[in-house]
Amino acid sequence: MATAAEQLSRNMNFGTFAKAKELQNRILFTLFILVLYRLGTFIPLPGLDAEAFSQFFQTQQGGMFGSVNMFSGGAIERMSIFALNVMPYITASIIIQMMTSSVPSLEKLKKEGEAGRKQINQYTRYLTLGFAIVQSFGIAVSLSGFAFDDIPRWFFILTAVTTFTGGTMFLMWMGEQITARGVGNGISLIIFAGIIAEMPKALFNLFSGSREQGVNVVFVVGVAALVIALTVFIVFIERSQRRVLIQYPKRQQAANQAAQGQSSFMPLKLNTSGVIPPIFAIAILMLPMTLVGFSGGNTADPNAVANTTGIMAWVATNFSPGSWTYIISYGVLVAFFCFFYTSIMFNPEETADNLRKYGGFVPGIRPGKNTAAYFDYVLTRLTTIGAIYLVFVCLMPEVLRRYAPGIPFYIGGTSLLIVVSVTMDTVTQIQSHLIAHQYEGLIKKSRLGGKRKK
Repeated sequence: MATAAEQLSRNMNFGTFAKAKELQNRILFTLFILVLYRLGTFIPLPGLDAEAFSQFFQTQQGGMFGSVNMFSGGAIERMSIFALNVMPYITASIIIQMMTSSVPSLEKLKKEGEAGRKQINQYTRYLTLGFAIVQSFGIAVSLSGFAFDDIPRWFFILTAVTTFTGGTMFLMWMGEQITARGVGNGISLIIFAGIIAEMPKALFNLFSGSREQGVNVVFVVGVAALVIALTVFIVFIERSQRRVLIQYPKRQQAANQAAQGQSSFMPLKLNTSGVIPPIFAIAILMLPMTLVGFSGGNTADPNAVANTTGIMAWVATNFSPGSWTYIISYGVLVAFFCFFYTSIMFNPEETADNLRKYGGFVPGIRPGKNTAAYFDYVLTRLTTIGAIYLVFVCLMPEVLRRYAPGIPFYIGGTSLLIVVSVTMDTVTQIQSHLIAHQYEGLIKKSRLGGKRKK
């Protein structure tokens, strides 16, 4: 039997949406912020020879710059003020979440509710500023060769660090504003907007290249069919869940009356971590190239290896997209963050204690430690399947990049996973707002009806 929320969701239509003024304002605010973000990706870095850098970038689209350019919405290609995007914030979030699980003081803050969450967010902002300065400096050193001749090198580096850091902090603020006053997760939507903006260009390059370079039409159709099949597969996995039966015992209501026992389900998603693991993994893999920038080598220059020596030369060679070192490291990081983030999102011991407090239990499982062990067992199996799924989806375009260079990186794997997952999450939040609006309308009608009866 359908629940009240499911019945309301089935009754939703455009008339319901037209009455939800608050939701309309949230959507308009979200679109306004995303338009500002897109405009910012076209504002170039001061002092940079844009023509020289553009010519250089055309020869390096298959490198790390090309991969990061996908998430920045073309900001790397134009080397705009948002070139760093939100990657420093993501890196800071990784560190803070790891410390939250291991540092007692942060773990205590996490349990203090809203006040503790605000304090942890403040620490994340400070750490984001630090990472932004460090990564900006590494990129500025790498770009110093593309500055105009009449600009001192130290002044260009200082300007670039200030510009990139300010752009990242502004993007972080915009993401927080979307989360608080808009619809969806702000940081994810910013990455989503960048990928969506680059997809038409990638598709155009694919089809135009098939005509100019004589690529087999069957090959292009096969790529399109692969993208459609991968999209269906991602939607299927993201909506898959294991429902654990929870039983509540009968309760005495009056002297001779007892409430009937109730049962419900605890949904455990197959991929609890969502798109966080691949985003975290890419943020981590950017760090080696930042170190190469510190050494004075250009991370995307064909002569980068010649400009660096020792360890930095090995890093520049082996951590470029398409290399086996990059592919293996990417897969290991995705699997690790899948388990790590799931352990943060779902605590079996805490869930079992909450069930015991409210009298709930899993049929056939003793409350307490046995229930926690059962949750851990089920979640471990689900996370293993989810990790295999994420590694497959994320590594498939990397392998294709290595053996079939004509396929654009944008149309599969990580980018498609982010687009589909963020779209589903945003639509779910919109439905939640509409259901809440319908509930409010029903409550107002019932109150008005009660006054009329009087």
